[in-house]
Amino acid sequence: QVQLVESGGGLVQAGDSLRLSCAASGRTFSVYAMGWFRQAPGKEREFVVAVSRGGTNTYSADSVKGRFAISRDNAKNTVYLQMNNLKPEDTAVYYCAARQTGNNNLNYFAQRDYPYWGQGTQVTVSS
Repeated sequence: QVQLVESGGGLVQAGDSLRLSCAASGRTFSVYAMGWFRQAPGKEREFVVAVSRGGTNTYSADSVKGRFAISRDNAKNTVYLQMNNLKPEDTAVYYCAARQTGNNNLNYFAQRDYPYWGQGTQVTVSS
């Protein structure tokens, strides 16, 4: 198993940047593909971005392409979500998630693909 703890959320203004971190503990971090999801008030949780276990493959939702970037540091057991040019519609609780994989492929974009989740961190973007 792996335990995940997100940090870095907060209140920012539209156009600002923010970097979220997700620290993992437990089993070897490098065997997990990692994803970020978010849930806005009254809405379902949605996929944001994911990275393969080796860090070379990433995939982003259309709504954040060109603004958000995921990266990972396997030596630090941490995955990051760099969010630039934030918009009020990015306001949500952001969750990181992990899925153990046997290769560096990245085909995991649904909640059901990830068995391990953090507790979430709130991001609020004011207009």
